[in-house]
This record gives sequence, C-alpha cells and structure tokens, in this order.
Amino acid sequence: QVQLVESGGGLVQAGGSLTLSCAASGRSFITSALGWFRQAPGKGREFVAAVSSDGRDTNYADSVRGRFIISRDNTKKMVNLQMHNLNPEDAGVYYCAAANLRIPTSRSVYYNYWGQGTQVTVSA
Repeated sequence: QVQLVESGGGLVQAGGSLTLSCAASGRSFITSALGWFRQAPGKGREFVAAVSSDGRDTNYADSVRGRFIISRDNTKKMVNLQMHNLNPEDAGVYYCAAANLRIPTSRSVYYNYWGQGTQVTVSA
C-alpha cells in the first residue's frame, strides 16, 4: 500500500508560480507511476501530469505542458509539481496519486492510492 500526503497549496496571483509536494510511504512507491490530478468546483477530476516509476518518462495534459514540471525523488519518497505562469483556470484541489503500474498513464482508473488534496487558488 501507498500513503500520500500533499502540501504546498495556497493563493497565488495570475502569472505566478507555486510548487506542490507529495510525501509517500510504502514499498510499492518504488514501482508505481505517480500522478497529479485536479478538480475545480463543480467539475470532474482531470489529469494534470504523471511520471514513471523510475522518473525517466513524463506525461502532461495539453493545458499544462510547458508550464508545469513533475518530478520525483525515490530516495526521499517525494513527488513534486512545479507550476509556472498560473492562470485562474489552474485553480482547484490538486491530488497526488500512485498507480499500480510503472507507465505515467493519464487514466485515473490505474491510480489506486490518493492523497487528501491541497487547494490552489489563482487570483486574476
């Protein structure tokens, strides 16, 4: 099993940057792809970014590619999401998740473990 705890959310003005972190525990973390999803009020949860178990491959939603960077540190059991040039459309609750495969899939069905979420608010 994998336990995930997000942190780093907060209020940022449009055009600003924010970095989210996720602390993980459990041996399966090493062989699990990790992803970030977000959910805006009244909307469904959407894929943001994912990184393979070894950290070599990444996958980004078109809306964030070039602005967000996902990375992981398996020694620290951490996964981060650097967010740059934020806009109001990026606001929402961000969730860290661990998949039951190594590939950085965008499909939420493969993610078995989820964090509690951290709020990101972007002011215009």
